[in-house]
Amino acid sequence: MKNAAFALIATIFLSGCAVGPNYKKPTVNTPAVYRGLTPDEAAKNDPKSLGDEKWWNVFDDDQLKELIKTALQQNYDVRRAATRILQAQAALGITRADQFPTISGNAEAINLRNSRQGIFPPIDTNTNRVGLAFDWELDFWGKFRRATESARANLAATEWGRQEIITELIANLAGAYFRLRALDLQLEISRNTLASRQDSLRLTKMLAEGGATSLLDVRQAEQLVFTAGSQIPSLEQQIEQEENFISILLGNNPGPVTRGKQLTDQRHAPSVPAGLPSSLLERRPDIRQAEQQLIAANAQIGVARSAYFPQISLTASSGYQSSALTSLFTSPAGFWTFGGTLAQPIFTAGRLKSNVRLAEARQQESVLFYQQTIQGAFRDVSDALIAYRKTQEFSQQQKLLVDSAQDATRLSHLRYQGGATSYLEVLTNDTNYFSAELGLVEAQLNEMLALVQLYKGLGGGWQQ
Repeated sequence: MKNAAFALIATIFLSGCAVGPNYKKPTVNTPAVYRGLTPDEAAKNDPKSLGDEKWWNVFDDDQLKELIKTALQQNYDVRRAATRILQAQAALGITRADQFPTISGNAEAINLRNSRQGIFPPIDTNTNRVGLAFDWELDFWGKFRRATESARANLAATEWGRQEIITELIANLAGAYFRLRALDLQLEISRNTLASRQDSLRLTKMLAEGGATSLLDVRQAEQLVFTAGSQIPSLEQQIEQEENFISILLGNNPGPVTRGKQLTDQRHAPSVPAGLPSSLLERRPDIRQAEQQLIAANAQIGVARSAYFPQISLTASSGYQSSALTSLFTSPAGFWTFGGTLAQPIFTAGRLKSNVRLAEARQQESVLFYQQTIQGAFRDVSDALIAYRKTQEFSQQQKLLVDSAQDATRLSHLRYQGGATSYLEVLTNDTNYFSAELGLVEAQLNEMLALVQLYKGLGGGWQQ
């Protein structure tokens, strides 16, 4: 009889359905090509993407690679993300356990003495009991299965969140490293310019002392010296602060950072493949994370709807009970109980309906966030493609400007030395040349930063 009852319950349980909607991927408007590609690149529509490359193949600087390796091991954000994964795994285990019965053991020994009551003598009673208790709420409507589905999706979202942090870390570290090398180069230019202008100032003073020029030329030469000299402390400040930022990304206390290649020696292709926009949905960690969050919210609708239906629970217990410990496990001392309960909500003042509406609204918000994340990803890639191409064009023009300013400075010095012009012309052209040199470094830096942002926008960096 008991076996037949258990078989019937198992059949009902296994045939139970999970209420609530099954997940379906939302419709996404995906462009055929990225905006920002050249006509030739758009026509080619190459499926290969820079985002598929490993980070150690993208960045051609051994020292930067070592910094990234250290950061991946020591960065606190990455380590915190790993602990969040452990938390999500534990939460999944807790939720999944609700699908299974709970079995607990118990033992008790009670000695009771009643005091004398009138003519009745005191009474001593002994109760010894050992048993097992069984409790199981059947998941007939799929409440626990939907909750487990939601918890599993939350775990996947947490794992993708860690990959997004890794992507951000690599991009931030590479960008900071290139900014540091740009500051180093600007500091070198400033020091060389300062030394050259100090030599020019000494020559101008000698000419003024000999009466060949005026004190005004000396003052103008001093302005050139002071302008270059004022750049050096500012650059040194920025360098140390950038080193501190990199140190924190590495999980270290603020300190110096070892350099590798010069900024001008960092190799990068004039154009890089972007791949197909449709593949971005599978490669970007933030998109995958948003989708898993949507799956979790979708499953919670089923959890909320299951509260409309009866809750079916089974309870059972068995064991031994005796007043004498020596006869506890003898046959007459055994006992067992078995029962079931069914609880059906009748009046909840709209609580259940509101819970379902809340879950549905959260799911709708997750859909919108998922679609918004995808649009933001397409914009990131488009912006980075445009920036990468235009910064290269700007660098080319800035290089021509430097060459022209350098020649103008040379000619103005020759004209001044020949007495054909005043020192004001030297001052103007020298200032323009110095500014153009610093501007060229900024342009070269922006090229590298655009490459970093393009790699990050394409979802590259988390692949290990």
